[in-house]
Amino acid sequence: MNDATTLAVETKDLTKKFGDFMAVDRVNLANPRGEIFGFLGPNGAGKTTTMRMLLGLIRPTGGSASVLGFDTVGQIGEIRQRIGYMSQKFSLYNDMTVEENLNFFGGIYGVSGKRLRQRKEYILHMAGLEGRERELTKNLSGGWKQRLALGTAIIHSPDMLFLDEPTAGVDPISRRVFWDLLYELAESGTTHFVTTHYMDEAEHCQRLAFIQRGRLVAEGSPQQIKEDLMPGEVLEVDCALPDKAIRVLRDMDIFAEIALYGAQIHVVTTQNADADAQVKLIEKALADERIPVRSVVRIVPSLEDVFIANVR
Repeated sequence: MNDATTLAVETKDLTKKFGDFMAVDRVNLANPRGEIFGFLGPNGAGKTTTMRMLLGLIRPTGGSASVLGFDTVGQIGEIRQRIGYMSQKFSLYNDMTVEENLNFFGGIYGVSGKRLRQRKEYILHMAGLEGRERELTKNLSGGWKQRLALGTAIIHSPDMLFLDEPTAGVDPISRRVFWDLLYELAESGTTHFVTTHYMDEAEHCQRLAFIQRGRLVAEGSPQQIKEDLMPGEVLEVDCALPDKAIRVLRDMDIFAEIALYGAQIHVVTTQNADADAQVKLIEKALADERIPVRSVVRIVPSLEDVFIANVR
């Protein structure tokens, strides 16, 4: 491995066009090794296209990229020996048993003999699949399939993991267990590049980048992004008739953003606005419309608040 660089991923004006469609527009990243990096954005924003260029699966239209110090066009063989990849479809063979999947992927990565036995033992324990080695993969629950897919991606002990929407379609408990496993791997030194559209998962990452319509709109640690990129303050409104309340608040035309979060409404003030004064305006406006208000309080912005505000 090229130890001269401390960067796991570096891109310079990385660009990908499909005909006239700009899928990735001059993306610049510089991600240190040893971190869990989250690449966030809605479906179609350019996350997977960027990852596919980093994996050498598609060639960029412009710019350049390197992974672990190796060029993604000219040195893809060196990269593939040192990385693992988990796709959102899990890349498992459903008509094979759990153990047959591990043996197959071990063979692809050149893991055999005692080393393969050791890695299978670790993965089966990690995935909670001990005793299920001979069960067909298609019979596993979504959470078990997810952990088995992670196991096949790390069977060769890669230096870096690429995970494309790895928790899509699994239940919240399985998502939590999966992130605990990623932390365990990160503590052993494995670098992670994770795409997701779940904003709560982004809180688990050490560094983040938001992408929208192929362009980066924010980058930094979760705390940095919240501190630096939130244009105003977030007021959480707990009231009856939230749908009607949103219409009333939008008609006031004085707020940067208004959105429903569960049963509450998040109101983002404009930059430099007096939040205390706006709390009173909200309470009065809703009272005038006979909408019962339980509370209007300042809260720490979520990453979703920040993302929506910056995209708008």
